Amino acid sequence: MTLHMQREMEKLKKSILGLGALVEETVQKAVLAVENRDIALAQAVIAGDDQIDDLEVDFEEDCLKVLALHQPVANDLRFIIAALKINNDLERIGDLATNVAERALALTEFEAIPAPFAFSAMADKVEEMLKKSLDALVNNDLRLAAQVCRMDDEVDGHHKNTYSLVKEEIRKHPERLDCLMHYLSISRHLERIADLATNLAEDVIYMIEGDIVRHTSLTR
Repeated sequence: MTLHMQREMEKLKKSILGLGALVEETVQKAVLAVENRDIALAQAVIAGDDQIDDLEVDFEEDCLKVLALHQPVANDLRFIIAALKINNDLERIGDLATNVAERALALTEFEAIPAPFAFSAMADKVEEMLKKSLDALVNNDLRLAAQVCRMDDEVDGHHKNTYSLVKEEIRKHPERLDCLMHYLSISRHLERIADLATNLAEDVIYMIEGDIVRHTSLTR
């Protein structure tokens, strides 16, 4: 590998890790906005989405330049392929965090009621999955990436339970329908973030070993 190519690869790695850290922080803030009915924090998350979008586009352009100018092979090529997918999924996680923040704002228009599902437990699990997938990326940790893939079922279970719990609350308190539907949306957005965190972990596995593990026993 030429010195110039090495520098370009290091730049790409630094950029994707920086985007990952920003997206992780955005998800944390969106969750806090829901928990604390924090209007200012929710608005900050929504306003910050443009920055994530811009970084996603910049990173993709940088990857395409490296592919065109240096024609990387083997591990370097695998890293770029995986990083392009990770970049896209991080941007989508940022969008979902924005959706959670928008629901947090909407909830402040109603009288405060407890979440009709285990919101904190579900959010904690989602944040843990995202953190571990990014740690796996930083450390090339195959074991940690595989662990994230196996964690997704728990979040799916939380979301599945949310439907019945929300339905039950609507029967008891039909006047709370609009508020409860915002909570249902939050659950759905969290479940999608967990799915994308799983995608990140699968891409880390591909990056390290060259194996495509989607739809295999590792992800179930």
